[in-house]
Amino acid sequence: MNEIIFLVEDDPEGGYVAQAIGQSIFTQADSIEALKEFVRDAVQCHFPNESDRPKLIRLHIVRDEVIAS
Repeated sequence: MNEIIFLVEDDPEGGYVAQAIGQSIFTQADSIEALKEFVRDAVQCHFPNESDRPKLIRLHIVRDEVIAS
């Protein structure tokens, strides 16, 4: 696996939640910068063997916006 993709969404209680697509990896943080660090740590824990670890981590950030018509 060369790449792992995380779906990042706003947490209703504040901050952000991230879930890996196709893997059982979840994490959350109060800021995007902290989330990036937590995602790296979670991937390292999930793939302890460096040769099995994805080389790239992609964050797909989804935001809902409501506008008045």
